[in-house]
Amino acid sequence: MKPPRHLPGLLPSLREMIALASVSSTDSRIDMSNAPVVHFLAEQLQALGFACELVPSPSNTGNDKLNLIATRGSGPGGIVLAGHTDTVPCDEPLWNSDPLRLSERDNKLYGLGVTDMKGFFPIAIEAVRPLLDKEFKEPLIILATADEETSMQGARTLAELGRPRARSAIIGEPTGLRPIRSHKGIMMESVRLLGSSGHSSDPSLGRNALDAMHAVIAELMRFRDQLRSRYQGGFFEIPHPTLNLGAIHGGDNPNRICGHCELQFDIRLMPGMEIESLREEIRQRIAAVTGPLEIKAELVPLFPGTPAFFAKEQSTLLRAAEKLTGHAGANVAFGTEAPFLQQLGMDTIVLGPGSIDQAHQPDEYLALDMIDPCVKLLRELVGRHCLRA
Repeated sequence: MKPPRHLPGLLPSLREMIALASVSSTDSRIDMSNAPVVHFLAEQLQALGFACELVPSPSNTGNDKLNLIATRGSGPGGIVLAGHTDTVPCDEPLWNSDPLRLSERDNKLYGLGVTDMKGFFPIAIEAVRPLLDKEFKEPLIILATADEETSMQGARTLAELGRPRARSAIIGEPTGLRPIRSHKGIMMESVRLLGSSGHSSDPSLGRNALDAMHAVIAELMRFRDQLRSRYQGGFFEIPHPTLNLGAIHGGDNPNRICGHCELQFDIRLMPGMEIESLREEIRQRIAAVTGPLEIKAELVPLFPGTPAFFAKEQSTLLRAAEKLTGHAGANVAFGTEAPFLQQLGMDTIVLGPGSIDQAHQPDEYLALDMIDPCVKLLRELVGRHCLRA
């Protein structure tokens, strides 16, 4: 296959970004700052004439977290090209190459975050580079955020500040260059049970938190079935909410009654599902199970949650993307930062190179044949919004 013509200018930037580790995790032992990635992007964009502003984002781990708002042009209107700078952790022994070193084989680029979603930024820069000697009638904003993979706190912080503002916004998550008009929301929760320990030879000496968690799990599974019948949306491939039991930890020794246990789970939300009302219902269900067992229970949100997203009715941006790509707007189960930009009044869609199927797994890759079409698509959409507005 003939390599994309943009690779000579794009690869060094992508190689540098992949090498700058920026893992986002709720585990403070492996969480990292994204500041090196943001500073690298800011240097590149400033050299191209963008005005760059760094916006700090709160962090629960003590690491520096930054958002970047890089603007070319001024005034109302324009378009935002947005993405996140963090990655998930990786199981390095399961990779066939160094995850922090960009490698090419079989017409694919491999590296941690190459698809989700560091690769979007060099592609976006390559798309706009030939346009920078022209007069921008409306602004172009390149937005880079922090902690999308854990809390979406970067986008949440920006939305609270009311920035940035533009006419339209594209979230460059990997969609196979198919415009996404809607996606499910997400909430991640922790159930923490406290019983009392004792010698395992006599169960009456304590209150077993792990036994109680067994009952909590059974209740959550009943709740999952009820949610499935309560909410339906045929436009999603999985046309109902999902509840995933993701992690469980408890106790400290097999010959001690388990005194504490924690379960973490997520719910993928359908439209119409209210996060806080769901939390309250879950609290009541857990209390009904654990109260009679004399087990203390706490439901702790791991992050505030992200609502479901729908592109606005008669979206001009969606229609343009559908026409340029030849794909009708699709619906996906994964969540993005789109709701937060939409809250700021922007006509928002999700559209980017690569496949979500490659994200969050060993040997994450971006197919080379995605690059040229994405460059051309973004260049056309930026031209429509900023040069010919």
